[in-house]
Parts: sequence; C-alpha cells; structure tokens
Amino acid sequence: MRMSLCMIVWQEEKALARCLEGIADAVEEIVIVDMGSTDRTKEIARQFTDKIYDFPWVDDFAAARNFAFSKGTGEYLLWMDTEDILPSEEKEKLLALKADLRENPCDMVMMLLDRGVDEGGRTKFSCYRERLVRRCPQARWQGRANEVIPPFGSVRYEEIHFVRRNEKQKYSDCNLRIYEKMLAEGEKLSAQEWFYYGWELFAHEKQEQAAEVLRAFLENPEGGAENKAETVRMLAHCLQVAGKEEEGISLLLEGLQFAPPTGEHCCEIGEYFYEKGQWEQAIFWYENALHAERRTEQGAFVQEECYGFLPCIRLCVCYGRLGEWEMAKMYNEMAGVFRPEDASVRQNREYLAKRA
Repeated sequence: MRMSLCMIVWQEEKALARCLEGIADAVEEIVIVDMGSTDRTKEIARQFTDKIYDFPWVDDFAAARNFAFSKGTGEYLLWMDTEDILPSEEKEKLLALKADLRENPCDMVMMLLDRGVDEGGRTKFSCYRERLVRRCPQARWQGRANEVIPPFGSVRYEEIHFVRRNEKQKYSDCNLRIYEKMLAEGEKLSAQEWFYYGWELFAHEKQEQAAEVLRAFLENPEGGAENKAETVRMLAHCLQVAGKEEEGISLLLEGLQFAPPTGEHCCEIGEYFYEKGQWEQAIFWYENALHAERRTEQGAFVQEECYGFLPCIRLCVCYGRLGEWEMAKMYNEMAGVFRPEDASVRQNREYLAKRA
C-alpha cells in the first residue's frame, strides 16, 4: 500500500525540514505545493522529494490542498502543515496502521492533533482531524479558510498524535482576511463559515465584532450543536470582557441545551462562582468537570487541564475556604498527579500541612 504525503507551503524554511524528517521514511511519496515562497523553502523541499509544484495563492486553502491531492498517486493521501511533527513513537503507530489498512481498508482515518504545551511539556489542546483519506473523488477539501474534508464512507479513529509546534511569533490573520474578503465580495457564508469567522475574530481579540458574529451563528438553525456549545463559551467570554458577567453566566447555563456539558463548559461556569466566592456552587461545577466526558471525536479542541488539574486545584481552594481541610488536601494531591512540578501544588501542600 502506497501513502502520499501532500503538503502546501509558503515561506517555511524554518520548519519544513523538521516536519519532513519525522515522516519521510513512513510514506512512499512526498508532494510539495509551493504558493510563492521567496526563502529557502523549495531548496529544503528538494532534499526530500523532486515532486515540487507551484500553485498561485488565490485566497483559498481548499483549492491549494485539492491541487496537492491531485498530484498524489498513492492509494491513501496524508496531509500535514509544516508546523506539524510526527514523534517517533507515533510514527510506529502510523506504520502499524498502514499494515492494517492492507487487510482492513477504510475511506478516512481521523487522528489526533495536539497543540500547545504547558510548563511540564504536556499537551494543552487536542482534537481529531481527518488526517488520512483514500484517494477517490470524495476526498475533496471544502472551505476557503479553516478547510475540512467532510466525512465520507467508512471512518475510523486512531490514537496517533501529530504535534503542532508553531515557529511563528503571532497567530496568522490569513483566515480572518479571507472571511472579510468573502463578505466584502457579497459571498454568503455557510453556517460553518460563520462559526469559524466568529472564532477567528475571537482569537484576534476583536471581542465586539466576535460577539455580533457569534450571536448570529447561535440563531442559525443550520449550525451544529457542538459548534453552538463552543460558541456559547466564546460569547460568554466576550460578555465578561465587556463587563456583562451576569449575562455571560446566564448564557453559559442556557448553552447546556446544545450538548452534554464538557469539562471546559463546567469549568467556565465554575470560574464564575469561584470569582464570586460562592464556594459550594463552584464545587458542584468543578466536580462535574472531573467527571465530564472528553468529546474529541466531535471535532472541537479539548482543553486537557479542564479534565484534571484546573478543577482539582480550584476544588482544593474551595474546600479550604469552607474549612474542609481533608477534602482540600485530597484535591491538592490529585492536582499534583496532573502537574507534579506546579508551584501552587507545593505551596498548598505546605499550607495544608499546618492545618492538619
């Protein structure tokens, strides 16, 4: 079985070699599509492949990725961004998957994308992405920005982690500019595009504009429940920044109608009561966060600390404020399991020892 890695690149001389070194011997073909680089990107790419193509940038990521896919000749097509790394232990899993696909083929394989690390090197955010697809007419990217391949045929999920390490100093505004151009040209955004447009505005801290777009998405009957649940959290944050905390907490509670509460949602509500010193209400939501199900297969990024460290360290404080020292000690030690080196865990331990 042949696997083709198909990538689109632009000005990636700092990250491309690192990316390809980790994956090159796991695939049979590497296709590089360059969108006008003027640095050493192509020179570096030639160290790994002679299949390098030019594609003019037309403000359309799906068009560029589909062109790259059109050049792949393997039975399966794999994509990566240049900031993505495949660790050696994950490469072994990918090779095992390749062997299994010979006997048990499928149309799409979802794999995990990890983003960001804490001070202990642990992943901050994780989600499943459509990483590997069978080469066929249905394997088509959609969306000029925040592009995706809609699931088709038989889909399987594999715990293979691709890790994103961003070399750029700030978050790109490319997707945001594409959405604004689409609107300026009178193009109608789909429900999914409205969601991503709001997300981009939120990520760029344009809170007032983000709130307007996110409200519009919530009112769109075509919006997916999982995206609406995530929208509620972003919109609540926008309201809190604007000093409308009561409206924000009301929205968070109303948002529970869209999907079962996640750890992120429970922690957001818990933080509201925590900041107000309403310890018993905060305890209720933080304890629910610890028992919430990670919903990685729904496509949203999972904020790992909301299922472990954050609720535990908050519960330590809440129980301490109520004078329930044994419970406070128990949750502090649980927080220490997630982050053994954390300074707050050490300080709490010293303080609680005096209360024993």
